Amino acid sequence: MKILRFIDKDGEIGFADYCESGAFQRLTGSIEMGFIQTGEIVTPEAILAPIAPPAIYGIGLNYRKHAAESGLPEPEQPIVFFKAPSAVTAPESSILLPRFLRSDAVDYECELAIVIGKTCKNVSPKDAYDFVLGYTAANDVSARDWQVQKDKGGGQWSRGKTFDTFCPLGPYIVTPDKIGNPDNLAIRTLLNGEQVQSSNTADMIFSIGEIVAFLSGSTTLLPGTVILTGTPEGVGMAAKPPRWLREGDEVVIEIENIGSLRNTVKVETLT
Repeated sequence: MKILRFIDKDGEIGFADYCESGAFQRLTGSIEMGFIQTGEIVTPEAILAPIAPPAIYGIGLNYRKHAAESGLPEPEQPIVFFKAPSAVTAPESSILLPRFLRSDAVDYECELAIVIGKTCKNVSPKDAYDFVLGYTAANDVSARDWQVQKDKGGGQWSRGKTFDTFCPLGPYIVTPDKIGNPDNLAIRTLLNGEQVQSSNTADMIFSIGEIVAFLSGSTTLLPGTVILTGTPEGVGMAAKPPRWLREGDEVVIEIENIGSLRNTVKVETLT
């Protein structure tokens, strides 16, 4: 399935399967219980992020070439940070450049996101795939000044990664039977039509199974939990000069067998 979350003509939130014909077939069920096709064709009034997660985990420095461009050694175990669920935003919505806590160093990061489908704890890397509902595209938007400057974020990452709109997700959750090998998918970022990141999840240091197993160690991962698996080389911070997001930009994340996640960039309006 390609699971879409949407608002229908009655203002109700529902799920649909995006069919090869281009139609949307309503689904019944839930993340926890699974989904069943109803045969009813629906027309979404608005497309939402495909999941409202209870938690979002991020993995840092998980691509070999990105670690190299950052001048850092490959980590011996996954580097973990958190994003607030309130950071999630939908496809075609706007990424807001923070102004109340101002940032002038906002970066894009294309990432494959895991969506956990079943309660999961202390699983092995081999068994971890059985707990995955599916995969979606993510943009781990990051305010680099708040991420790394000790006079702002204190040197920890989460403050700079969890502003509102800093976690675009979508457009679909693609189930494992439709995704192929998640550890071998082409992934790239287009900024205003120019390719700025291009890689493959085969360059990840830690596989999907290893990531889920590590995060589930002595820790319960709830259904709907989203895990961002890291970004490849080509981030704006590494460009010379740095390539920060600006108002009016369009960022498109493309992942093989998932599709395109498109967002524009605006400045936060203070009221």
